Amino acid sequence: MRGFQGRRSMGDRVWMNAIKKSRQPKPSETAKRDIIAACEAFIRDVLKPRFLPEIRPTEFNYCVDIFGEWRAGRYRFMQRYRSDAPNRIRDEFDAPFVRIDYIGPDHFDIYWMRHNNHWHPVFQGVALKQAFELMIDVPTLHPL
Repeated sequence: MRGFQGRRSMGDRVWMNAIKKSRQPKPSETAKRDIIAACEAFIRDVLKPRFLPEIRPTEFNYCVDIFGEWRAGRYRFMQRYRSDAPNRIRDEFDAPFVRIDYIGPDHFDIYWMRHNNHWHPVFQGVALKQAFELMIDVPTLHPL
């Protein structure tokens, strides 16, 4: 792939081969189902009881559910918020808070959704069980 890479001195432009990023490997369908099942069990057994034991309506946006979804080799942990404000745009909306990217058999990168709506890498190359432990131990990775 060729692409413009910048300037030399005095406005000379240079065309050269651009380095193409390699795509992360995709898990097999069986591994994907196992990852999704483990994440859903973690949400059901750990995240919801600990961080959303009951729904508490407020005058602002409030969390009504914690769930997850698989998309493009990644599992995103999401929160569903509800708003009862009269000037709301929608009644409910979803906001991701953590994502784990599959990078190899039982190896994942963990990303945290920053306040500016950009993913920030936090941990690299961790096992799924360790990713769950980090989501419990590291407050930045907590929902809410």
